[in-house]
Amino acid sequence: MASSSNSKAEADAGDEVLEESIEHFDDFTLASSWERFISEIEAVCRLWMADGPKNLLEKGAVLLESFSSLYKVKSEMKYAMKSYCMEYYFESNPNGKAAERNFNLHDLQLCFGVKDFLVIAPQSASGVVLDAPEASKLLSAIAIALSNCSSLWPAFVPVHDPSRKAYIGIQNLGTVFTRRFEADRIGSQVPIKLMHLEGLYELFVAKFAYSTLDLSIHVFKVQFAMKLTYRTIPYDDDDDIKGTDSGATESGEDATGETSSRTQWDDDCPWSEWYSAEDPVRGFELIAIWAEKIVESSMEMAELENASPHEAEKWLIAPYFSPNLLKGSKGNRIGFSSQLHLLADALEMSFEAQFLEDFVSADNPGSDKLKSSMVIPSPAVIDRVMRELFHEGVQHADLFDGGHKTSRAIKGAPLASLFAQFCLHALWFGNCNIRAIAVLWIEFVREVRWCWEESQPLPRMPVNGTIDLSTCLINQKLQMLAICIEKKQQWNEDFQDCLGSEDHSDSMTEDESVVGDDSYTTQKPIENVSGKVDSFSSAGDSHSCGRTIARDGSKTEDLDLLNDKKSSESTRRGSAGIIDSMMLLKSYQSMHNPYTQEAPLMTEDMHEERLQAVEASGDSFNFSAQLEKEILTSDMSAFKAANPDAVFEDFIRWHSPGDWEEDDLEDSILQSGDGVEKSKDIWPPKGRLSKRMSEQGNLWRNIWDSASALPASEQKPLLDPNREGEKVLHYLETLRPHQLLEQMVCTAFRAAVDTLNQTSYGELKQMGTKMDQLYRTLASGLKPLQVNRLYADSETINDLRRLCIVFEHVEKLLTTAASLHRKLLRAPRLSREIFGDFYNFYSPRMGTGLTDDIVNKEYGRKLEVRNHERAVVSNMFSPPTANQSWRKVLSMGNLLNGHEPILREIIFTLCDEVNENHYAACDTGASQNELKSYRMYTSGTSNDLRVALSVVSCD
Repeated sequence: MASSSNSKAEADAGDEVLEESIEHFDDFTLASSWERFISEIEAVCRLWMADGPKNLLEKGAVLLESFSSLYKVKSEMKYAMKSYCMEYYFESNPNGKAAERNFNLHDLQLCFGVKDFLVIAPQSASGVVLDAPEASKLLSAIAIALSNCSSLWPAFVPVHDPSRKAYIGIQNLGTVFTRRFEADRIGSQVPIKLMHLEGLYELFVAKFAYSTLDLSIHVFKVQFAMKLTYRTIPYDDDDDIKGTDSGATESGEDATGETSSRTQWDDDCPWSEWYSAEDPVRGFELIAIWAEKIVESSMEMAELENASPHEAEKWLIAPYFSPNLLKGSKGNRIGFSSQLHLLADALEMSFEAQFLEDFVSADNPGSDKLKSSMVIPSPAVIDRVMRELFHEGVQHADLFDGGHKTSRAIKGAPLASLFAQFCLHALWFGNCNIRAIAVLWIEFVREVRWCWEESQPLPRMPVNGTIDLSTCLINQKLQMLAICIEKKQQWNEDFQDCLGSEDHSDSMTEDESVVGDDSYTTQKPIENVSGKVDSFSSAGDSHSCGRTIARDGSKTEDLDLLNDKKSSESTRRGSAGIIDSMMLLKSYQSMHNPYTQEAPLMTEDMHEERLQAVEASGDSFNFSAQLEKEILTSDMSAFKAANPDAVFEDFIRWHSPGDWEEDDLEDSILQSGDGVEKSKDIWPPKGRLSKRMSEQGNLWRNIWDSASALPASEQKPLLDPNREGEKVLHYLETLRPHQLLEQMVCTAFRAAVDTLNQTSYGELKQMGTKMDQLYRTLASGLKPLQVNRLYADSETINDLRRLCIVFEHVEKLLTTAASLHRKLLRAPRLSREIFGDFYNFYSPRMGTGLTDDIVNKEYGRKLEVRNHERAVVSNMFSPPTANQSWRKVLSMGNLLNGHEPILREIIFTLCDEVNENHYAACDTGASQNELKSYRMYTSGTSNDLRVALSVVSCD
C-alpha cells in the first residue's frame, strides 16, 4: 500500500517536471526576425486558406474596378524596420479556370496565366522593391511560408522602376516542380527584330533550345495565340474646330473672330442650330483574336504577320468615350442643360429689380456690378438675332405640330412659336445672364410693337383658330396680338377697297353692299313661291311649277301675299344662304343661315379678370353665361337681319335644336327620306319649345325681344383689335422680370426637350423610355412656376438646378445614342447592344447617391462582331489621309485598311509530357499529362514592348 503511494507520488512529480520542460521549450525555427517574418506570412496565408472565397467576401473583400469577379484582401506586416503589404487576389468563382484567351484579366493573370495569386510589396511611395537582394529575400520568405502551408498560390514581388511594371515570382507545383516568373518592359528603342512576329517567336524558342541550333529551320511545336487591337483615328487637333468644346456663341465666331465652316459630326442633328456638341463616341476599338494554333517555324510567323485581320477567329468591338461624358463635366460641356442652369441663375437674380430696364439702366445702384460681371453681345449680334426671329425665312408656326404627347403638359410655348425661339436664342445670348436677357427682351418688344404699328404679320404665330390656353401667358398674348394684327390689316384693306371703288359703291344699294348678302338668291324661284303660297292656301295640295290660281278664283289675295314676300326679301341682310328643309313658323319662307361674328378670343388672364368681375358684381348669371351673353345677342341680331319674319322659336330651332321638341308626325316624314319639298309641304312646322325655353321670363326670350336686326357687318365687333392689341403691348412692356423669367424657364425647358426629341436614334428602346420619363419629370418639376407664387430664395430655384442635372444626364444619353446610331447605321444590332450596355453602366450615375466607386468606374464592355457585320466595322477604319499618317512609320504587320494595331498581345506556350505522379494537381491550363513548361506573354507596339516569362523547373 505504501509502495503504491510512493509510486503515485513519483509519477506526479515526473508529470510536473515534464510540464516545466514543455513550458520552457524554445522554438529555434523562430529565432531570427526573418523566420518570424516567414511565420507571420504563413499564419496569414493559413487564415485566408481556411476562410475560402465565400467567407472572405463576407469579411469585406474588395472588388477591383473594371473586373466583375476579382476581389482582394490584404494584411500588413513588418520586417527589418520596414512595412510590407501582402495582398491576396482571388475570383469569386473558385471552380472557374483561368482562360488564356480571356484578355479581360488582371495584369498578372494575363502576363503569367495564373488565377489566384499573392503580391507582397513595400509600403513606400514607389510600391516596388528597388534592391535586388531584398526582393530575393522577400520572394524566398513567401515561398517558404506557402510551402509550409501546402499552398499552390503563385506569389509576386514588384521590382525595379514602377514604369517598367517588372515582377519576379514563384509558384510551388508540388514536390518536384517549381514555376518561376519574371516580367519586364522596354519603354523605347525596341530592337527591330522584336517588332515582328518572327523575332518574338525566336526569342521564345531561345529560352529552351540550344544556342547552337538554327532556329529558322528547326521545328518546335509551339502553341500560339494573338490579339490585335485597332483604334479608329480620332479628329486630329488641327481638324478640330476652335470652340467646339466651348460651344457656339450667338455671334457664330470662334475665339479668334473667324467664322467656322468645317463640317461637324452633328450638323444634321436637331440641336446643331444652337450648338455643336462634342462627339461622345470618340471612336471604336476593334480587337481581332487568333485562337491557339501550333506553330512549328519562324516562317509560319512571318506569314501570320502578313495575314489580314479578317482571318481572325473572333472580332470584338468596344467604343471609347469622351472623358467629359463619364467624368464630372461642370464647366467642360456645353449643351441645353448647361444653358438652362444659367437661366435658373438668371431667374434667381430677377427678383433684385422691379423692371427689366433696371438691369440695363446706368442709374441702377447695382448696375456697375452687373456691367462688370455680365457682358452682353454687341449691337450687331442683337440685330442678327432680331432678323432671325422676325425677318429671315420666317413662316407661320403650327402650334399643333405633332410633338411629344406629354409636351403640352409643360406650360410653355410650342417649339416653332415666336416666344419659344426667343427663349432658345436667349439661352446662347451673352451667356444667358439677366442683363443680356433684359436687353434682348426690350429689343424683342420693340420689334413686336413695330409689327403692330405697321400692321405687319407677327412671324411664327398663327392667325386662325382659338388661343391655346395650355401655353404660357406670353405666348397667348402674342397669339392674341397676331390675330389683332390680321383683323386690323383686313380692316385697312377693306377701307382701301372702299376708297378705290367709291363711285361704284354709290351706285349700289345698301342691301347689295352688305357682306355676304344673298337677297337675290331667295327671290329666284318666283314660280316656286307662287306654288308654295297656293299650297298653303289649298291646305297642303301639291304645288305646280307654274303660277297657280286659288280655288275660290281670288287672284288678289295671292298677289298681296307675293308682295309681302317681296317686301321681306328687300329687307333681308347678311344671309349666308338657305338652310335646306327648314321653314319659318309664321311665314311660308325658307330659313336663311346668317353670317355671325366669331366668338371673342380671350387669354387666361382675361378669363380670370372677367370671372372676378362677375363675382364682384353678384350677377345672377354664372361665369359661362356671362361670357356667352354678348355672343348670343350678336347671333340673334344677325338671325333677325337674315330672317326678317322670324320669331323666337325659329331662332331656337336654328341655334339650339335640342330645345325644340318636334311632333312625331313631322319626325316620321323627315325620316322617310322623300326630300326637301315634301317637308316644305307640311307648313307650319309642328313642334314646341322645351320646358326651360318656355318658362316665364326666360333670359333668351328677353334678349331676343331687345335685340335689333343687324347683320354681323354692322354690329359692334365682339373683339376690338385696336384695344386688345394695345393691351397686349402694355402687358409685354410692363412685365416684371421674375414673371418673364418664370415663363422663359418653362418654355426653354419645353423647347429644349422638344428639340432633342426630334433626334434620330434608331430602335434604342431605352432612350425612348428615358425621354418619356424626362417629359413627365419636367411637367411635374415646372408646375410651381405656373402658379405665379415664386419668391426670392425659394426652394424652387434649387429644384430647377436639380432638374438641370437630370436634363444633362438624359442629354448625354441622347447624344450618345445619336452618335452610335449614325456610326453603326448598317449594323443596328451592334448599336442596340452597345447602347444597352452603356445605358446599364451609366444609369447608376443618374441617381442621387453617387459614390466614388460609381464615378471612377470605367466602361470596359466588349461586344462580339458577327461575320456579316465585319464589313460595316471594317469600313469605319477608313484609310488614313496623308495628314493623319505622316507622323507614323509603319513597322508592324497585320494592317487593317492601312491602320497599324495600337496594341499587339501574343502568348507563346510550350507543353511537355510528364508523369502525373511527379507534380501536384494544380491549375496548369494544360491537359492531364501535360505541363506548360514555358510560357511567354508579349504586349506592345513598335515603340513599347513588355515581356513576361514563366518557366517550370525540376527542383
